[in-house]
Amino acid sequence: MIDQLEYNTERVHLIIPEYGRHIQKMVNDATAMEDAEERNKTAKAIIAVMGNLQPHLRDVPDFQHKLWDQLFIMSDFKLDVESPYGKPSREELAERPEPLEYPQNHPKYRFYGNNIKRMIDVAVSWEKGEMREGLAMTIANHMKKCFLNWNKDTVEDDVIFDHLFELSNGEINLKERDEQLRDSDRLIRANKKAKAADNPVKKRNYSKNNNRKKRY
Repeated sequence: MIDQLEYNTERVHLIIPEYGRHIQKMVNDATAMEDAEERNKTAKAIIAVMGNLQPHLRDVPDFQHKLWDQLFIMSDFKLDVESPYGKPSREELAERPEPLEYPQNHPKYRFYGNNIKRMIDVAVSWEKGEMREGLAMTIANHMKKCFLNWNKDTVEDDVIFDHLFELSNGEINLKERDEQLRDSDRLIRANKKAKAADNPVKKRNYSKNNNRKKRY
């Protein structure tokens, strides 16, 4: 009886192990069928079983298309049936996707981030006026906030204005204006509140500690 045991290491390698050996045997039987009508009927039945095994993918776009492609893959592209999506080729699946193009930006002041440079470019493209000046001040305040995230010490407004003047290639000059940016302490407190809001566990523990305090 022990001699009749069949180990997985001795069995044929599964092409898509997620579906198990029984589905693979069904695909092999369908591939070996000589009658075309029976073969197509069996293929549709296998697709239905494969769909029941992966109900979490039913909302995925082209779910049925994916199942049919996997059916042909498990048959080693030997299954001859009529698919509503066409039969994929081995060469198509072996093709490598095109490499993604990543932005190769290397800003001088990396602590501001690339979005700041995009905002500055948009502000430069606007006509000079109150709207452009308001946007420039908003950008400057955001730059100060980013600077304080990187360096916890206070920073003078002139430093931010100099950086903004440099990043805008001299197009935005706020150094001659009397208006000041938001206070550093307020920005630091705002950053701490934002971080606390993003950490619900810490916020919940803080509220529990406050409830434990004795009230007189």
